[in-house]
Amino acid sequence: MRKTRVIVCSAIIRNAAFIAVRACALAVLALASIGAAHAQVYPNRPIRAIVPIAPGGGTDTTGRLVLTKLSDALGQQIVVDNRAGGGGTIGAMIAAKALPDGYTFLFGSISTHAVNPAMYKKLPYDHIKDFAPVARIGTVPNVLVVHPALPVKTVGDLINHAKANPGKINYGSAGIGSPPHLSMELFKSITGVNILHVPYKGAGPALAELLGGQTQVMCTSLAGQLPHIKAGRVRALAVTTAKRNAQVPDVPTMIEAGVPGYEVTIWYAVFFPAGAPKAVIARLNSELVKILNGSDMKERMAQIGVDPAPSTPEELAAFVKAETIKYTKVAQDAGIKLE
Repeated sequence: MRKTRVIVCSAIIRNAAFIAVRACALAVLALASIGAAHAQVYPNRPIRAIVPIAPGGGTDTTGRLVLTKLSDALGQQIVVDNRAGGGGTIGAMIAAKALPDGYTFLFGSISTHAVNPAMYKKLPYDHIKDFAPVARIGTVPNVLVVHPALPVKTVGDLINHAKANPGKINYGSAGIGSPPHLSMELFKSITGVNILHVPYKGAGPALAELLGGQTQVMCTSLAGQLPHIKAGRVRALAVTTAKRNAQVPDVPTMIEAGVPGYEVTIWYAVFFPAGAPKAVIARLNSELVKILNGSDMKERMAQIGVDPAPSTPEELAAFVKAETIKYTKVAQDAGIKLE
């Protein structure tokens, strides 16, 4: 009798184990089916694109241009949600905490994913852990310009003049910690010159002071400086990209001008909150790459001074890490640390 009970109990245990394994397998298949179905029907409702600056800036202008095309490609509305403040930190924080379902993403930039992490002691988001990279969108070259009254015509002239007159030359920026600020601090770090920083509340006031001769040097967006370069109101010494720019083909790069290792670009990229479905990331990346490689988009982006720079998610992840390392060193060398 005991032997029969043991056999019966063993059979029950084996049957229960089989049922459990079968249930687990069915659950896995169900989840896979849900994920596949999600990818197939995506997107089935409007998507929110968080742009972490006010309307009208470079990030916003570029974002709206690309996102209009993306909306057409996906067959779904993309709602641009401008969340300005904190140099991009507020918008990035909101995006980082959004539901990672593929229906909210950040149209981020060098500020949200390189400069801010390098400067702020505490950020309300982790730019690496809280985001899933999707694709880089484009880059904008900076240009080193001087007021015509400054007796220099090349970068070498500027370096020599600054070393002969330490602390007597001023450069303006859009504010402490802004990309133009860090662009000049990198220049100072590599060349060893002593040029004084004059921060302003925005690029507009800084440019006005340069044009008026109150400051002598500035390193900022080529798009904003181009009309003044062509009119002779400022003198362009070098662009900050690795290659010359078609809009100012006679202006050398910083490296060509004798500043080894110098490369700075303003850049834009798309990020999902961490945990977004991989199939959705792949879909969005594929659509963005197609859009950015289109001749019409290249032409329209060139008109606003942006060079398309599509990438894979993995390439963007590596790029963000490299940019963070670069600007962290610049901030440390310059003693910049913000609360």
